[in-house]
Amino acid sequence: MRPTTADVVICGAGIAGIATAYYLAVRYGITNIVLIDERPPLSLTSDKSTECYRNWWPGPDAAMVRLMNRSIDLLEELIVESNQRFRLEQRGYVYATANTEQISELCHAAEQAAEYGAGSVRLHQGLSHSSSYDPTARHLTGADVVLDSSLIRTHFPYLSDQTVALVHARRCGWFSAQQLGMHLLERARECGVRLINGRVTGVEVHDNAIHSVQTNNNEMSCITTNTFVNAAGPLLREVGHMICVDLPVFCERHLKLSFNDYLGVVPRDAPMLIWNDPLVLRWSEDEHHVLAESEESRGLLELLPPGVHTRPEGGSGSSTMLMLWAYDPTPIPPILPLQIDPYFPDVVLRGMVSMIPGLQAYVDHPPKPYIDGGYYIKTRENRPLVGSLPVEGAYVVGALSGFGIMAACGTGELVASSIVDMPMPEYAAAFNVSRYAEPAYQAKSAEWDTVGQL
Repeated sequence: MRPTTADVVICGAGIAGIATAYYLAVRYGITNIVLIDERPPLSLTSDKSTECYRNWWPGPDAAMVRLMNRSIDLLEELIVESNQRFRLEQRGYVYATANTEQISELCHAAEQAAEYGAGSVRLHQGLSHSSSYDPTARHLTGADVVLDSSLIRTHFPYLSDQTVALVHARRCGWFSAQQLGMHLLERARECGVRLINGRVTGVEVHDNAIHSVQTNNNEMSCITTNTFVNAAGPLLREVGHMICVDLPVFCERHLKLSFNDYLGVVPRDAPMLIWNDPLVLRWSEDEHHVLAESEESRGLLELLPPGVHTRPEGGSGSSTMLMLWAYDPTPIPPILPLQIDPYFPDVVLRGMVSMIPGLQAYVDHPPKPYIDGGYYIKTRENRPLVGSLPVEGAYVVGALSGFGIMAACGTGELVASSIVDMPMPEYAAAFNVSRYAEPAYQAKSAEWDTVGQL
């Protein structure tokens, strides 16, 4: 029989829960930690992302940029520690537009990001500046704003010839989330963290303080502890109700398409490519008629939000592209297994054609796609919940929306530091659930016009 006491119990072995266990065990030396999940680690939502990272975030303050800068700092430390195990690729994010009215908005976004700490802005307005803009350069910060269409065509000939401007945010890229997560988990287990298979079925609270955690695991059905971390991903709210805390989160469906670009339309050294314009998709007359018949598909005939994006996946011998587009932000309950939208592959491919016209060759005869997905678990202003809860000894790390992989180290470090009562960075207050009790924050967040969601 295993011991039935723990210094910390963490519900959820996704990337957020594993990162929390890592920083508690490896940095702070808390070894009696139990990590609970009824599924294999990293298998519910953490393996469904684009595996990307960025320090490029909108305001209205610097909190998200500072959190992501810190999280990327930690990723870079882990790259050294793990001997390049999770293959960090800093190629940047390119946000492109065909709308001249968006040029000022892109410039403003770059200036604002610089003000918040993302790095300086480099403006490129003509071919005479071409030698100063190298889209393949690595280890840069800030952003390159390219406003000359001929310069865009020189470096990105595969983009639509309607493209009038782009921003290349530089401290951005991607990595293997599975390998990062497994490195963190292995190091945590070396320090004594126990991973058990099971579901948290209840949390006992005495005098508004954590007392024990109940599970359906036969060997550890009741774990006495005074510290409980809710890192339950899509089940964050359900687990919160176990301690009578109603977390202000909701879920959106998030799908990912793996696509075989066997024609080589997009170069293998391309950065992340994001179309910054809303779109009305082109459909044939027959397709239009079929889509119009159903209430579920009728919205595909209307103006869809910006943000369709793609990136290369795999090494030089691969031809796989990842394509994503969160075109349906309707909140839905977190039903498992996730229901796949049958229109998703066609919609995403047609959306990408607006940015990369060469992909039109696949519209009528697409390669067989591979689709998987999970949920974006979000707060209304799309900022995470990290830190202590109103019940003594209870903590949360979640609502990581589409940025859980990139934020995991930063948020895991934050909640671990909170548990051991270490000094917290100034930006930590922006993510604590107590922010919703502040009228000033409520008023400010209600006025935000952008939330940084791709």
